[in-house]
Amino acid sequence: MGIVLKQALRNTVITYVGFVIGAVNTLFLYTYILEPEYYGLVTFILATATILMPLMAFGTHNTLVRFYSTQSEEDKNGFLTLMLLSPLLALIPMAILTWVFKDTIGEFFAKENGLVKDYVWYVFLVGFALAYFEVYYAWTKVQLKSVFGNLMKEVFSRLGVLFLLLTLYMGWISLDFFLKALVGLYLLRTIIMQFYAYRIRKRRLDFNFPKQTKEILIYGFLIILGGSAAVLLLEIDKFMINQFIALENVAFYGVAVYIATVIIVPSRAMHQITYPLTAKLLGEGNSFELENLYKKSSLTLFIASGILFLLIVLNLNDLYQLLPSEYRNGFTIVFLIGLTKVFDSLLGNINSILYNSKYYRTILLLGVLLALTTVLLNLWLIPLLGIEGAALASFIAIFLFNCIKMVFVKVKFGLLPFGKGTFKIFATLLLMGFLFWQLNFPFHPIPNIILKSAIMMVMYLGILYRFDISEDVSGLISKFLKRRG
Repeated sequence: MGIVLKQALRNTVITYVGFVIGAVNTLFLYTYILEPEYYGLVTFILATATILMPLMAFGTHNTLVRFYSTQSEEDKNGFLTLMLLSPLLALIPMAILTWVFKDTIGEFFAKENGLVKDYVWYVFLVGFALAYFEVYYAWTKVQLKSVFGNLMKEVFSRLGVLFLLLTLYMGWISLDFFLKALVGLYLLRTIIMQFYAYRIRKRRLDFNFPKQTKEILIYGFLIILGGSAAVLLLEIDKFMINQFIALENVAFYGVAVYIATVIIVPSRAMHQITYPLTAKLLGEGNSFELENLYKKSSLTLFIASGILFLLIVLNLNDLYQLLPSEYRNGFTIVFLIGLTKVFDSLLGNINSILYNSKYYRTILLLGVLLALTTVLLNLWLIPLLGIEGAALASFIAIFLFNCIKMVFVKVKFGLLPFGKGTFKIFATLLLMGFLFWQLNFPFHPIPNIILKSAIMMVMYLGILYRFDISEDVSGLISKFLKRRG
């Protein structure tokens, strides 16, 4: 767990820096600089591109991690060449279809909101950039070099958006230029990541592909289904809101979801290193270390996500006072999406176990079925309940999917992520939620948030340290205290 915790902490710091910048963009700059309709347009473009990304990447970013460690040194160049070319199997047909049916696709996008009709190519280009970025990021992750890629993913693009929004506010660029520059920013990020990936391991084109090329391509195709299903569970709501109600609601929903998404930051950071490590342990058949990694990643992430959930929910009224009035009605959305993020974290590295095991076909099929369930739930609940219906649909679908994954891993591997520490953390969080629910200070929202959060964190860390619930967390606290004297 040492190497996991060390790199995860670095990635966590980077990811939180990115999320702080993203929070400034999402909660303050976008909401005050762009009209809600255009903010909704930006959210729609990025969400739709994200939905298309697994297909455009042809599952290569996951396939590269899955098979790289199994290649002999002489086969690796051929394997990596195959990984660079595989996305073209999807990208070339999609580019042709977009060129031929641009107007038809635009009409479909613009079913309820005509503004989105002219931005079909924006969606394609951002999706293309996201796809190849993930390929080059995976190229570095298999070398256990995840920090720079995480910096580019979490910080670079958000800093770029911050700069573009400020220049738009100053009147130095037009709104049309801003939207074009946003697409250019994602393309630039991919180019930079490409250069870094080749610096870590030089590209040597070798068209002598591995003997198991057929197996690799089949895995990539199946991973498209799994990756698409996972993304659909997270992003389809933003796409479908545009299909049923006014575009500005995509912005209102996106702000609430972003607030809740902060909860998953530690998980995203840790998975950058646990994914290749899990693949390695499965390849070696090391079930003891796999169980250890599963339980420790679950407990560590539950400790982090649980307190983040409480900090967000208990400070939400103060936070909303800082936003324009039309963005202040998202408590239910934050609560429901926040719970799904806590549940995701509680399952530790379960996705790494499933997608790197021989059972990946089964879980991919289940993912596809649950993604379809999500679509059906959104079709039913968005017209009925609006954006709160979208949140409820996501909550139900992700809760079901996580339960199925957890049972599947128990049946096939004999593993559960829970231990005594899990229930101690759960009891601690319930106690703190009860104690702090009615605690409010009569100050400005910012000092209110800082003061309440500080009191909660001191109490939480004190409980963790006093009862030694997690060896890793207690060890970090001990090191900090020793350094402080």
